[in-house]
Order: sequence, then structure tokens, then C-alpha cells
Amino acid sequence: MVCSNRSSARPILRSQSPPWASVRCCAIWIVLLCCTSSGCITSRYLENRSIRENALTNSLHLLRWRGPEISERTQNTLSRYGLIETYQDDSQICLHRLQTLNAQNPDTELAYALSELSYVEGKIADRDGRSSDAMNHYGVALTTSYRYLFGDQLGEVRNQYDPQFRAVCDLYNESLEDLLRLLCAENRLRPGQTYTIQTANQKFVIRAEMRGAWKEDEFDHYEFVSDYDIKTLNNRHTTYGLGVPLIAVRKPRGEGHPEEEYYPEGLSYAVTALLRCSTEPSRGGRGTGIHSGMARSGNSHSIQQVSHTNEFGAADETAVCVLEFFDPLRANQIQLANDWVPLETDLTTPLAYFLDSDEYRKRDRATEGLLDPDDAQQKRGLYMLEPYDPNRIPVLMVHGLWSSPLTWMDMFNDLRSFPEIRERYQFWFYLYPSGQPFWISATQLRSDLFAMRQTFDPAGQDRAVDHTVLVGHSMGGLVSRMQTIDSGDDFWNLVSDKPKEKLRGPPQDINKLVSALEFRPNRSVGRVITIGTPHRGSNLANTTTRWLAGKVIKLPRMAVSTSTRLTRANPGFFRDTRLLTEANAVDSLAPDSPIFPVMLRAKRSANVKYHNIVGVLEDPPILAGRHHRGDGVVEYNSATMEDTESELIVDATHTKLHMTGKAIFEVRRILLEHLEEVDSEDRLAWAPHSATPLMSDGASGMITDVAPNLPGGRPSVYQLMSSPPGATSRR
Repeated sequence: MVCSNRSSARPILRSQSPPWASVRCCAIWIVLLCCTSSGCITSRYLENRSIRENALTNSLHLLRWRGPEISERTQNTLSRYGLIETYQDDSQICLHRLQTLNAQNPDTELAYALSELSYVEGKIADRDGRSSDAMNHYGVALTTSYRYLFGDQLGEVRNQYDPQFRAVCDLYNESLEDLLRLLCAENRLRPGQTYTIQTANQKFVIRAEMRGAWKEDEFDHYEFVSDYDIKTLNNRHTTYGLGVPLIAVRKPRGEGHPEEEYYPEGLSYAVTALLRCSTEPSRGGRGTGIHSGMARSGNSHSIQQVSHTNEFGAADETAVCVLEFFDPLRANQIQLANDWVPLETDLTTPLAYFLDSDEYRKRDRATEGLLDPDDAQQKRGLYMLEPYDPNRIPVLMVHGLWSSPLTWMDMFNDLRSFPEIRERYQFWFYLYPSGQPFWISATQLRSDLFAMRQTFDPAGQDRAVDHTVLVGHSMGGLVSRMQTIDSGDDFWNLVSDKPKEKLRGPPQDINKLVSALEFRPNRSVGRVITIGTPHRGSNLANTTTRWLAGKVIKLPRMAVSTSTRLTRANPGFFRDTRLLTEANAVDSLAPDSPIFPVMLRAKRSANVKYHNIVGVLEDPPILAGRHHRGDGVVEYNSATMEDTESELIVDATHTKLHMTGKAIFEVRRILLEHLEEVDSEDRLAWAPHSATPLMSDGASGMITDVAPNLPGGRPSVYQLMSSPPGATSRR
């Protein structure tokens, strides 16, 4: 690996292919095409677990045939209070007496024993199909563990260094998850609603609320992270704390929302469910809201949806709870009363769930984009996997030949695991038909970026967008760099020596042709990172492979028909029409393509900085040639550039280069460097990096946002903590 800052120019070197290069490349193409025709099997990104992940499985013997069982520590507590025989005779009587003792004695051991025993009894009832009893026991375990962690009575005696403290956190998390599973079987809990859960012994009032940039009407349903195993993504990024990591499946907002076209169908995102509980004495009186509920036959509980302004009359104590769905990209710890509470989060499993969905698989077809660009045009465009944020800098990732946004998922997954990155950046992806010449794709990207700005920021006031970073792999690097060059008339002069103004034909045809041959820098782009990009073409695109590509790749009908109409209407106007009517993506990447010299000498925006990541195999494969110096597809002499701020050499193949840890960490370094320069220029009035906590009064569940307003007068709901406790990445 080499990382260097450029201070001097170097001569451009050309490499000569061995005489058998065309045979080698042809063989590679034939193998690839055979793979295509036979229908390669797409990797699965996750699979269902036969038994869900549960932190209490071992300590409470949940999977033993005699289980579940209380722990030895709880048995000792029952023995110390003279309850062990009672427990052995009748666990329900033991629970009742334990509740009484716990109310009378501020003892962490009693609270722990009550929470654990309630959870065990809940699992037994759940296993036996007694859902009402199970909900009651889970509710007791949940509220008791919550009071253990945050109650004033135990404030002076609880010990966060005691393993029991983490065990109580696990009891809270697993009780909440099991309760949510039962509620999900009854009715889908949705943010913005209030529900009453009546069991045989207790009433729970739950108000569900969304905390984050996603809107309540975008929440369709949730799945449980613990039901799935990651299969394909390299790393799983989690943090440890309180709450239940969930997969929230997004519901499109329908007509009247033009931004919907930027959010792919079937999108899922990460949330963490946290339940804050308090108890209120019963209040007499009748509810004033409209009740609509349903009850399962054979059970004595019901779920009722009520208005927020109701009063609830109950014979016994009512547990009033707030169920919050937190977006871990915006916050991974909150402040309750005087305690910092890290959230249990999982960023990766919801991403894998989306990538594994049928909706995504239908859209993400790299081969279709290569062989049939016209059909793939319907899916072309910018895509966002998180809400548009006017205060975070966009990072737009552009894939290469025979590829799709799927190729970026490991980098995306790893980059946003760094708090300092996800706090300041938002990630977008560009999907385009990779079978068409890259300059056509560059033209379309220019248009799509303009349309995006008109949709989300028509007034051009979102300053973060003016510092957009483009990251392109392979041919995507060429598409990206073309957003920053000033071609003048050089591209036009490749096809004609006559003025554009004298071209005759339909105005829309003329505009399409001229726009594809004329580039001006996009002022919103501040930095470009190219990875494995053939800046001077690739020897893989030789006479043989270009002939083969011409046989299987369909040219874009609209572009070809437009060019054909204009050439017929203007005889003798064009000196060479092959670039207009015959070129495909492989043609455009040939080292002898006239496009490359024009790109290399084109003026570049003074405000844009370039970075380069190049693959150089230490042990190249036999087919690449003994003297090959490159990534197996792009040679170093084509990939290197003289105008870059830095260049990193990585020992990796072309298709894996941007997925390596070295390349990903280098992109992180560049993004942090970009932030330093943006901040030093004082162009963005960002909030402090040390985020402001969510303040809560604990009992009522009210949250006060004390964060300062962000640029543009937009208040922040809550902010990401820059140093999350317990953060980890695991394979």
C-alpha cells in the first residue's frame, strides 16, 4: 500500500499488450457470457435463524428441555428471603410475595430476582400458548428492570460494575422484544398511535412515537433483527445498550410526493425500539376517546387503540409507557433523567434485509444494464437509502461496467459505522445502464443531479449539497470526473468541424446531441474519488472483445435514432458518425478511443480536488500476463493520474478493489479531510461535533431537545453522539 501527496507531474506511460491479449480477453468474455446465459445465482444477504438470537439463552437455559430456569443468583436471593420452597411449590405465589418484598425493600437483588423470575414465567406461558399471562409477566419484567436501571429508590445501591447490571439490561431488552412479538401478532404497532393492553392483572398504556427523520406515515411494519443471520456483507456493525434493534420496512407516501422516486421500493432501515415506563395510580372516570380493538379468542386480553387525550380508568395500577422508535443514524445514545443510555443498534441487518428483498432484486440487475441499456433506462436514477438531509454532505457512489449500486454495499455499510462520517455525510447511489458509452451516462448523471436539486432544494439554499463528493469505481470514475471538466468544443470537434449552430433538425434532437458532447463543471461537486478507473482506457476493450460486445449489447435506441436522424438531415456535416451511432460501453473504454485525450487535456474546475485508488496485484494471475502491473483489468499506467491530491495502491483485483478494508479506510480518510477543509472555509455553520443529549424527565417520558438550530433555521430532533459507547464491528 502506498499513500502519497502529489507535488510534481509525471510523464504519461503507455503499456503494450502481449500478442495473445485479444485471445485472453475473448476467453474471459466467453466465460462471462456463458455465466450470464446460464443465469448466475445471486448471493443471499441474510437467512432466517431457526431460533432467534437471545442474550439470555445460556444464563436462563432457554433451550434446555427442562428450561427455562432461574439463575443461581436468583435462587440464592429466594433462599435468603425464605421463598425457595414457595417457588418450588407455586411460582405464582412466589412472584406475588416477591413483588410485595420488592416494593418494601430497596434491594437490587430483589429487583433482579423479580425481573428474572417474571421473564422466566413469561417464557413458560408463551411456550404454552397463554399469551395473556405471558404479556403480563413480560410487562412486570420490563417495568421492574426499568426501575432497577433508572428508579430513584435504587439510585444509591445499584452498581454498574456488577455483572448483574448488564444482566438486567438483557432482561429489559429481551422482555421488550418478547412483548413486542406478542403485540405484533395481535396488531401492528405504528408510530403516532396510543394503545391500551389489558391483561388479567394489569393495564398497559403504550404511546408509540417516531424519533428521527423518517415520518410516521412512512412506517409500514417492522421485523426483528434477531431473526436473521448476515450472509454476504463482510461486517456487521452494532452497538450495545438498551432497546431492541428492528428492521423498519418503509411505506411509500404515494402521489403528491415527488421525492418518492429517490427512495427504492421495499426500502428498509434500522430503528431501535425503547420503552420508557412509569406508573400512575388509577383515575376514576370514563374515557372520552373512540375505542377500536380486537381480542383473540381464548385469551382474556385485548388491544385497544385510543386517542392521545384519553383518561384511563382501571381497578389496579396502570403502567404508562412510551414506545419510541429511534433512528440509530441520528442518535445512538440518549439521556434519561440523569443517566446516559446507549442504544442497542444494528445498522447492517436492515440493510441486508433490503438487499435481499424481491423489490430490490428486480431493480438491481447488472447484466440487464449491460446488455439492454434501453430497458434499464426505466430504473436509471439517483437513489437514497436514508432521508434526504439538507445539513449533511452527499456522497454519491457511481458503479462501473456490468455492475450496479450493489457493488458499494460493503463500503457503504462500513463507512456509516463511523460516527464522525454518518454525522456529517449522507450516501446516495447512481444506477445507470452500463452498456452505453460512458459519456452518455455522464450526460444523464448531470441531468439527474439537476433534477434532484430541483426536487429537494429548488432555491439552492442547502449549502451541504454544494460540497458533494463523487466516488466512482471503474467506468463510474470516468462518469464522475466528467461532471467536473470543461470540454469546450473539443468533444464536438471529434465528430464535426462545422459549428453547432448550423446543425439542422428537430430542436429536441439537436439539444440531446449537443448536451452529450458538451460538458461544464457541476459547481455542487467539491471532490472526486476514482477507484480502479481506466483514465486512458483498458486493454480488455480490444478488437476481439469489442466485436463480441457489439454482437450482444443493444445500443440505446433513443440515442441511435436521434443521431441517425441528424446525420441523414445533415449530409456531410459529421466527419465520423461511429461515436454517435455505433459505440457501446466497451467501445468507449478502448485505449484508442478519441474521448480519452480530450478528457485528459480538458480544463478542470479549480474548486474540485481529486483522489485516486489503484489496484496493483503483487501476484497477478496467469491470464493477466507475466509483466502485468495493475488489477487484472486496468493497468496502472491507465489508472494513475497526475492531478490527484493522493494516490493509494492496493493489492486487489479490479472487482474487489473498492470492497477492501484499505480502500474503504482511505475513502474515510478523504472524507474527513474534506470535512476539515469545508469547516475551515467556514461555509457551513455546523452544530458542534459533541452532540447535544436528549433530555428527559424520566417519569412522564417527555423529551426536550436542547440542541441549537442547524443552518437554515431547521431545529434538530436529536443528534448523533460522536463517540458511541460499546461500538463494535464484528464479522
